[in-house]
Amino acid sequence: VQLQASGGGLVQAGASLRLSCAASGLTFSAYAMGWFRRAPGKEREFVAAINRSGDSTYHADSVKGRFTISRDNAKNTIRLQMNSLKPEDTAVYYCAAKIGYADYNEGKNYNYWGRGTLVTVSS
Repeated sequence: VQLQASGGGLVQAGASLRLSCAASGLTFSAYAMGWFRRAPGKEREFVAAINRSGDSTYHADSVKGRFTISRDNAKNTIRLQMNSLKPEDTAVYYCAAKIGYADYNEGKNYNYWGRGTLVTVSS
């Protein structure tokens, strides 16, 4: 199983970025997918998740209204549209895949993880 995240970069506060995660080696539509992030010196935190069919999404309060998760099961891909970025959004962003019905916002419930992509937001 491979999860390849891309789309990170250096932007100014208020800008937008779109992250993508391409999955291979798994039956993509059988997995819920999530985005997590780890900021420098901080623990990993939940960002957003989407169920298998894509008709239910979950966003952390810190990103609600600014970030949107989506998926394309035909392309084995999920995306994270990030708008109105803030310096506190600076982190390495990871995509992850989860099977089963455990809580979406707990990283321990995810079966597979990608390597991450760095997002840096300057003030």
